Amino acid sequence: MTSPASTDSVPPQLSAGPRPAPGPAADEGLARRLRALACTAPLHDLDTRKANLAGEYSVYGMAEIALAAIDLVTLNMDFDTGADHDQIVARIVPRVAAQAPDRPTAEHERVARWVLENLINVGSVDRGFRAVYGVFGADGTYVRRDYDFKLIEEVPGPGGTVYLRTTDEAVNVLVGALDTDVTSAQIAAEVKLEVLISRGRLADAQLAAEQARYRTVQYSETLRRALEATRRNVRAVDWLSAVPDMIAEALDHVADRYRHENAILTNIRKARDESEDPEHKRRAAELVDIVKDCIRRHTQLQSRLLEAGPLFRAEQDRQAFATPATAVGTDLYGQLLAPLLPLPVEQASRVTDAFFARGTGLRTPVSVRVADLVEILLTPPVEREHLGAEMPEPDLIATPDDSRFSDEQLAAATELLDLPADAPRRLSGLLADARRQDPELPYLVALLAVHAASPPVGTAYRQGERKLLFAVDDGTDLDDPEFGGADLIVGTALLDAAGMAADRTEAA
Repeated sequence: MTSPASTDSVPPQLSAGPRPAPGPAADEGLARRLRALACTAPLHDLDTRKANLAGEYSVYGMAEIALAAIDLVTLNMDFDTGADHDQIVARIVPRVAAQAPDRPTAEHERVARWVLENLINVGSVDRGFRAVYGVFGADGTYVRRDYDFKLIEEVPGPGGTVYLRTTDEAVNVLVGALDTDVTSAQIAAEVKLEVLISRGRLADAQLAAEQARYRTVQYSETLRRALEATRRNVRAVDWLSAVPDMIAEALDHVADRYRHENAILTNIRKARDESEDPEHKRRAAELVDIVKDCIRRHTQLQSRLLEAGPLFRAEQDRQAFATPATAVGTDLYGQLLAPLLPLPVEQASRVTDAFFARGTGLRTPVSVRVADLVEILLTPPVEREHLGAEMPEPDLIATPDDSRFSDEQLAAATELLDLPADAPRRLSGLLADARRQDPELPYLVALLAVHAASPPVGTAYRQGERKLLFAVDDGTDLDDPEFGGADLIVGTALLDAAGMAADRTEAA
């Protein structure tokens, strides 16, 4: 006879019924790992498809070459530009040649180009990869999802050039993680780097430093995509909260990382100088270069972060006040009338019939649609203020009079330059007369004379002026204690009053 206590000893997991499907929280980790596995699939596919190449290529490790290509593109791209296609191929060729040194150089270059083009996925329409994976929905049903991603993409550059840039997925393949928070991953990598350096494990520290640099590149890519989206459409980016918060967080991040990396750089140099092992010194020297590159990238990222706000305001003004694009219409005279006039009526009528049949536009319907009419009638009117919005009281400030010359000096200079039409004078004589009246008056006379060297004849003619001041240079040098240049001939020209009157009469 079984005692009641025996039923209590049965484990709950054995006595319970079938377990339900995992919930969304538990399934998200599985989805992340499936996406991470999908990112590595194109690299494994390279080794599978190398048998399709014309020749014996089994000696090459295509996945290894692909990882090297992703690494080179990531480290050679800048914030605004990317990596050059031919330069990346040239840098991959030595790694390919190391796998098969007895093969010809042309074959090495072909393998390098084939790997790079497959990472770009040149053969596809959108040059991207797609993977299908399954997850459990909130109701426990199994749902298949498509995961579209790219590893290396081609972006346009200035002057019609095309650059290569790695995506977040490619960087995640390098560092071995997917959907990792950039800031926390960067801090963790640099703390790990500092600990490894302090323990003298420079080989592991170099790997940690390279991972920290990849995270810095990924952080820059996040900002670059936000700025590119802003240049296309400022409304597509959340500049109210998301981007300002990201910029503030990134500036704090850069400041912390800059201090941290400078301290790491000091420790690396100390380890390099104190070590007696040549391999140890070489590792330390490589680490110095990597951390210096991290500092350079953080400095560049900081400058871009500081320029993000002004760029947003400039793009907002440009897109808000940009003139709408105007469509080029048909030139009726040059494209229709002039070619048709020499033709017979029989041939010209076919062209005119075709033009007017398509040029009159759509025919307006006789009656409106009932749906439109109901919507118009049922839409409540917008309430408006009777007198409009309250206008703010302007704060008027008197503009100070900062003119150099007074009205009396202007009148004296005008009187001095009011010359008879048949008696022009030299500028040197006018300056001497002005200097006897006022020490400042020669400057005003010289200014008016230089302005008269290119007189506005058309404006004076249209405004009905009777005479106009002019100045001519005949090659004589100016002999004056204060001024230099040409001793201009200054005179007064009489305008055609009768011609002006006739023109005004015709215009009326």
